[in-house]
Amino acid sequence: MIDNEFLPSIKLYRLIISLLIILMSAGLVLIYEEDGRIISLSLVFQFLFVACIAILLIIFPNKDSINVRAAITFFMSAYFFFMFLRFPDRFASLLLISFIPVIPILFLHTRLFYVTLLSNITITVSIIIYLMMYDTRSIHTYTYLDYYGVAINFLGTQLMLLFLFLLFQKKMKDQELYYVQVKEDEKLRTTGQLAAAVAHEIRNPITVVKGFIQLHENDHSIPEHIKKHYKLMLDELQAAETVISDFLSLAKPVETKTEIVSVNPSLHTVMDLLNTYASVDTIHIELEIENEYKIQCNILEFKQLFVNLLKNAIEASHHGDTIRVKVTGEKDIVKIVIVDSGSGMNREQLERIGTPFYSLKAKGTGLGLMICYNIVQKYNGTINFWSEEGIGTEVTVTFPIVKTDG
Repeated sequence: MIDNEFLPSIKLYRLIISLLIILMSAGLVLIYEEDGRIISLSLVFQFLFVACIAILLIIFPNKDSINVRAAITFFMSAYFFFMFLRFPDRFASLLLISFIPVIPILFLHTRLFYVTLLSNITITVSIIIYLMMYDTRSIHTYTYLDYYGVAINFLGTQLMLLFLFLLFQKKMKDQELYYVQVKEDEKLRTTGQLAAAVAHEIRNPITVVKGFIQLHENDHSIPEHIKKHYKLMLDELQAAETVISDFLSLAKPVETKTEIVSVNPSLHTVMDLLNTYASVDTIHIELEIENEYKIQCNILEFKQLFVNLLKNAIEASHHGDTIRVKVTGEKDIVKIVIVDSGSGMNREQLERIGTPFYSLKAKGTGLGLMICYNIVQKYNGTINFWSEEGIGTEVTVTFPIVKTDG
């Protein structure tokens, strides 16, 4: 059975649906009694509508799909219009068709809502115009008394439902954003706990092993053909220590001194550091800055952030590619965009970047981007990735602008 996100609980859903089916069935019985226990064609149609709606609502938890949702909306709408035409002298029928668009709102389906809303307005207004053209005062009592008032009230309810839907949709998007932020925080917290638990236990034996290797490196009694492997061992131990240091920076971030940082010269410094690395594959880095912007952060962490991001862009790029860095100001934030035309990522890879131990590099740990997320979050900034496989990646980093006199 599908654990449908729109249902509060399957037991509560079944209880509500059972009551609804009982009420619709009771309506059938009452109409049958009012008609003198004669099975008329309209009663048969009403029975078919009730049966179809009941079946769809019963199978919905197990067969949830856009087709089932659309079918529920269609049959319930058709049922309400049928009741309005079947009992034109009853105000409740007119009230029901006014709230037809509520049905797709319950499914949180945007396209279905707009289709239902436009269809409901079109059909209802067409019916009112038809009634105005023909004298039906003896049949449509409430509508005939005030055609214009009915039309205005109906359109008012549709406008109100549209406003509620847009408001509800915004709340849902805010909720999704909050959920993503909570998930990111949880990811960082989990990594921190893991780092605190293992980092010191691993670092101590590595330090001891490195010390002995360095000691024996100067031992002339050891043959040179054995010593030649020492450098490789020391390099690998150093790589392991670097990973542990990254873990510790996530687990116990140190208090850093912040200052007013000028974005322009800081980015130029980062580019100077990486130009040699990029030139190996004749990759060019272009920097475009509209104006001079200042932010509040630690200069070393700012450089570490963009060294990581630009290094990733270089390693993802192809021979002869150009990486573009564009800096612009929007209201009270500075936006720094890094665009490469490298290998890119698919949706699954994009969702997993920044996860510990997940990396697209052969020897990557995924901690570099975790540190990037930490730095940006620390200074009230944002970092967003867009990527498409075979096209490239775009990274957008924002920070609040610090306005200084002069």
